[in-house]
Amino acid sequence: MLELLFVILLIVYFISRNPELKEKLKKNFQKQMPGGRPDVVDMEGGNGEGRIRKMPDLKPLRNAAAVIVILAVAASVVFGSYYNVNEQENAVVTMFGDVIRTDTAGLHFKLPIVQRVHKVDITTHGTGIGYKVNNDGQSFASDSDGLMITKDFNFINIDFYMEYKVSDPVAYLYNSQEPEQILKNIALASIRSTVINYNVDDAITTGKTQIQSEVKEKIAEELKKQNIGLSVVNITVQDAEPPTEEIIQAFKAVETAKQGKDTAVNNANKYKNEQVPAAEAEADRILQNAEAAKAARIAEAEGQVARFDAMYQQYRLNPLITKQRMFYESMEDVLPDLKVIITDGGTQTMLPLESFSSGTSAANGEEVP
Repeated sequence: MLELLFVILLIVYFISRNPELKEKLKKNFQKQMPGGRPDVVDMEGGNGEGRIRKMPDLKPLRNAAAVIVILAVAASVVFGSYYNVNEQENAVVTMFGDVIRTDTAGLHFKLPIVQRVHKVDITTHGTGIGYKVNNDGQSFASDSDGLMITKDFNFINIDFYMEYKVSDPVAYLYNSQEPEQILKNIALASIRSTVINYNVDDAITTGKTQIQSEVKEKIAEELKKQNIGLSVVNITVQDAEPPTEEIIQAFKAVETAKQGKDTAVNNANKYKNEQVPAAEAEADRILQNAEAAKAARIAEAEGQVARFDAMYQQYRLNPLITKQRMFYESMEDVLPDLKVIITDGGTQTMLPLESFSSGTSAANGEEVP
């Protein structure tokens, strides 16, 4: 506003200082006046004579204009030399069309009139892709943006919400005329080239996270090539569903079946987790018992071997006696209830051994039955 006032006052001052231009304007003004006599103020009598007044002196006006111009210039210098940038903005300073610098938050100085300041909002903004919002705040699908084709040649409506911000204010202002529209076109191209690599089931259910991750990477790479001063903060899948109601119902039925399958698998895994530890514990118990039996059998066999070796040593010293002893011990083991009578073959009267053994037991202080 101050710069416009300065230009107007400058024009007035220039006219007042140029006599030729002033005379030319005076003649043009006389042509527009009736009778071509702008200096005739009024007429007296009927003889056509009038009272003539000279043109007013423009020197006071010229002096006033000069003062006003000086004051305007001073005000423009004072108020146009400083500007403030808040924390949500960056300021690009240009002079004669060339970028001088980029300023961040704070109070800054610039040359008045010749330098201009372009402030750019650097906060995060969001936009929907695949859906639109009406005046009532309700969202509805946009077939032109949200309709995609999948790897298995099915159609789905998929909606994204993209968050972006200005990363380079200079590139944002001068590298393109509509950077937001370019960003949207890049996002649509990246989404379509990503969804085409997924089956419809994955795009609607489990593949959403992977899809939005790949889309974000592709947008970032393309923005780096285009250099329009924007960067993507985040992009998320809002919704993905088939384009018609019949297909939606069919997909819901499939999803219900998948949930039933998952429930059955979870129950089976639960039963497995319950039975496998019990079976492992039983197997461990059996192995431990087998190891114990093995150790017992080995120890018993080693003991028998030691016993046999000791017996063999006695056998080598007294073979006959050892044989007889082994025979008697074997008979005791085989026939524990057999009654034994010892005779020399010529004795007529055979005495039972019970009396002798009973007497021996009684002599040792044992109870005789």
